[in-house]
Amino acid sequence: MHFRTICLTSALALSAATAHAGAHGEMNFNRIASFATVSNMAEGEDTSRETSAEIIAATADGMTLVYTDSPLGVLGRIDITDPANPQPLGNIALGGEPTAVGIAGGMAIVGVNTSASYTDPSGYLAAINIDDGSEAEQCDLGGQPDSVAIAKDGSFAAVAIENERDEDLGDGRVGQMPAGFLVKVGLTAEGLPDCDTLQKIELTGLADVAPEDPEPEFVDINALGEVVVSLQENNHMVVVGADGSVMSHFSAGAVDLEGIDTTEEGALTFTDSQSGVVREPDAVKWLDDNHFATANEGDMDGGSRGWTIFHKDGTVVYESGTSFERALIEIGHYPEERSGNKGVEPESIETATFGDTPMVFVGSERGSVVGVYDVTDPTAPVLKQLLPSGIGPEGYVALPERNLLVSANEVGDAGPNAHVMLFEYAEGAASYPQLTSAGADELIGWGAISGMVAGENGIVYAVNDSFYGMQPTIFTIDTTQSPARITDALRITREGAPAQLMDMEGIALDGDGGFYVASEGRLDRGILHAIHHVSAEGEIEETIPFPKGIMAVERRWAAEGVAKVGDTLWVAIQREFDDDPENHTKLLAYNLESGEWGAVHYPKEAAESGWVGLSEITAHDDHVYLIERDNKFSDAQVKQITRVSVDQLTPAPIGSELPVVEKEVVYDLIPDLKAQGGYVVDKVEGLAIFEDGTTWVSTDNDGVDDSSGETFFWTVQF
Repeated sequence: MHFRTICLTSALALSAATAHAGAHGEMNFNRIASFATVSNMAEGEDTSRETSAEIIAATADGMTLVYTDSPLGVLGRIDITDPANPQPLGNIALGGEPTAVGIAGGMAIVGVNTSASYTDPSGYLAAINIDDGSEAEQCDLGGQPDSVAIAKDGSFAAVAIENERDEDLGDGRVGQMPAGFLVKVGLTAEGLPDCDTLQKIELTGLADVAPEDPEPEFVDINALGEVVVSLQENNHMVVVGADGSVMSHFSAGAVDLEGIDTTEEGALTFTDSQSGVVREPDAVKWLDDNHFATANEGDMDGGSRGWTIFHKDGTVVYESGTSFERALIEIGHYPEERSGNKGVEPESIETATFGDTPMVFVGSERGSVVGVYDVTDPTAPVLKQLLPSGIGPEGYVALPERNLLVSANEVGDAGPNAHVMLFEYAEGAASYPQLTSAGADELIGWGAISGMVAGENGIVYAVNDSFYGMQPTIFTIDTTQSPARITDALRITREGAPAQLMDMEGIALDGDGGFYVASEGRLDRGILHAIHHVSAEGEIEETIPFPKGIMAVERRWAAEGVAKVGDTLWVAIQREFDDDPENHTKLLAYNLESGEWGAVHYPKEAAESGWVGLSEITAHDDHVYLIERDNKFSDAQVKQITRVSVDQLTPAPIGSELPVVEKEVVYDLIPDLKAQGGYVVDKVEGLAIFEDGTTWVSTDNDGVDDSSGETFFWTVQF
């Protein structure tokens, strides 16, 4: 074997591990656990099936969570007696698709969709015993349910019967019959629906948009028994009194947006504007008996990228405008792939009072973040925190009596499944974000950090990868601030024009104020395997393509980092090329004086499944340090920092037998990633080491595309 392991020490400043070290009396939410929905599957079930956590509710004692899992057609249950260690209670199979859930007594009140078609919608309201999973009652609803709310005194349930449209017909617009409506049904002291009390409340003829076809989306009930209903596609709000009559109704209105990105072009350009964007609210929640908040996701014509507080008479009390979206931009959670649609797409809203502070929690479906607002003054909410909420947050439940907030995330990706995440409100500093551009002279959008190098005076330089292929950028990060701050964005140019066709994965200092950037090739997209010499002003002064001997055996998983050692640039190649032995990859060498190429072999760990490769290289003292990782998430086996002594870096000519270096494993990153409270992310890609040995590590958030968008940026010591 050509490697050995040396002793590890704990992280110096892992934010999640030091969240409670803040100023005395400071209260913040921090994530303490996540629960994978596949954990509720029975032994022997196919865990590769799609699962989801969408709408979520909690029992009165706050010890059990119940969520809807539409793909499986089940209710999932979680024991959170110890919220830091949630335990599976199993799934309850239903006779259709669960769309929403509330809890009354020991019963889960579930809306179940059984529709045969868009034109023949059907569904029922079921009371499911949470303890044993048995169905205690069922009421036919006469249509497709989409949202359920339980009155605060437990006396009745309200159900939005959406009877949703077919988006493939009529340009996907309302109206399409049959029309939706609202249902109220009384609940017994045991939490059972009394089907004989079912009241159908018509909502037709109210909206300016397709008044014949209201599509109720979301309902909530205040302490007076009044029901607020959002008609998303109709851009309308309705308030129904306790007696079932319509008290007020009004258009949700429109906003003008400045400084937004409306083009999906692989760049973050917040220079566009839109006028008269209709809000088209999705979720709605009462703040008190007179005010409610809406998440303005949009559907047919709108989506104002923000959220609004209304008085129940229709007066707009507060409009967030672009402020919520801009806050997400600053922490790297802007979803560029949704620029042409609805940006960060606020979809969910929760309200609760923690201590003496009334709060609104605004969930961004595409940004995968929840904003925590202090609404002591509902006319001037204050954004207090932004929490990493998992991929595609759909529902929230606040448990102030236990100082908990819970998010249900409906989306998984190729690695993690859908998750339920738990946050605790406690004394201590906020652990997220760990990197932000807040406070910069201009708005700086960022993401997909893929390589780093340490400069001087606490400055780290970082590059983004091909996700932003139209905007290759070198970011200046001030690590002396907490959280670390992106203070500048240097756009790379070629002959004075914005550079393109680059996949920057590594960066090194040239010693004269400029940089060497390693670009991972993708020949089918015209991206060259190369090293680019970039001036301090961002201009590409020289491009050094890989030699013919490498191009003859190349694969797309190539350059993942570059380091300068004396007169030689060393490039870490992620995985094997055609001529490499199994579990060995190349460290390529390019001599700046002679122009000669060479290489050595680096021994990788063997992958139990998936693959293992290199994702960074940087030089410090008499070693080069590398990140070696697998492509796994919570089942990760290899996420580590290794090093190779410089005296071993004697390259052999390309095409000859290459010497195999001996590596030392100096730090295991998996415990740090687990300490973030969520699932282990796969892409640890940035490593920067200062002269005094201070070491920073970062993760690549994939541009928030099918990703939770989380960027972890923390220090380690070895």
